[in-house]
Amino acid sequence: MGKILEIKDLRVSYHTYAGEVQSVRGISFQVEEGETIAIVGESGCGKSVTAKTVMGLISTPPGEIKSGSQVLYFGENILEQSEKEWERYRGAKCSMIFQDALTSLNPTMNIGKQIMENILNHAKVTKEEARRQAVEMLELVKIPDPALCLKKYPHELSGGMRQRVMIAIALSGRPKILIADEPTTALDVTIQAQIIDLMKDIQKKLGTTIILITHDLGVVAGIADKVVVMYSGKIMEKGDLNQIFYGHRHPYTWALLNAAPSLELENKQQLVSIEGTPPDLIDPPVGCPFAARCRYCMNICTEAEPPEYVMSAEGCRGQEERGSREEHRTACWLYHPDSRYQDIEFDKEAGI
Repeated sequence: MGKILEIKDLRVSYHTYAGEVQSVRGISFQVEEGETIAIVGESGCGKSVTAKTVMGLISTPPGEIKSGSQVLYFGENILEQSEKEWERYRGAKCSMIFQDALTSLNPTMNIGKQIMENILNHAKVTKEEARRQAVEMLELVKIPDPALCLKKYPHELSGGMRQRVMIAIALSGRPKILIADEPTTALDVTIQAQIIDLMKDIQKKLGTTIILITHDLGVVAGIADKVVVMYSGKIMEKGDLNQIFYGHRHPYTWALLNAAPSLELENKQQLVSIEGTPPDLIDPPVGCPFAARCRYCMNICTEAEPPEYVMSAEGCRGQEERGSREEHRTACWLYHPDSRYQDIEFDKEAGI
């Protein structure tokens, strides 16, 4: 497998009446062909803005992609593409499943026409062939009686079926990258599991690379190969699934995992929450964005932005150049050689 997508020092802002909202503040990561990478974090951390940037959906104004930002698709910076090149890229090379299927689907068009429209945009085929391919797409996402479903309108389908239709539309151009932005939002847990199993099955059949945007760690555990943890427009920690779930080194990652409900909770036991609120991205803090909510905050955390430290199973291996290699990395001053917390181990119950 080779590197299909690489994001380097991505910075995206939105200009509002109140000031410049710095939604994404210099993030870097890469995606390998055929893998699933999950981007997780609280609402407003920059997950969806990152996905929209990869899709070329940042409208200017009010949005602005800062100079020096790079999104490399097979080594080519797609941020420098013309509008015609973006039109050929969207759907055929990279496609997106949006959060709410009911509002994303056109209520005035039947399902067949919406799928065929995407096929006809990216392939020189007849309407009859496009219809045949549309039926194949609905079969692929396991919709019963796909020929009948083509004639239905979005409001005639259940939430789970609409989500499957959204996946079918996204896959109809045979993209190499599929971005799923909160694909299981507003679905019950049974349907969520079905959608995740469906995405894994499709990935095996088509070899599609998946970028999953979510705040649901249960969904992440069921599908992801790698995880990027974002907070306040920055990456706090990144690594493979086991490193993030069982070897996490950032207090924010620990807080996210600790806040997830567990089956081991006793009756009426209080759920754990992350105290405080995220910082204002119109005037972001100078140091670590999580400092005000972190129980291990030191003076340096409020004075300077932490570098990325490369982690190992034994602990911190030291600071390396940002973006030099894709490994388990944590942006936290706890792992500075002079920190008294350098060998910290987080415990789900006590915190250390």
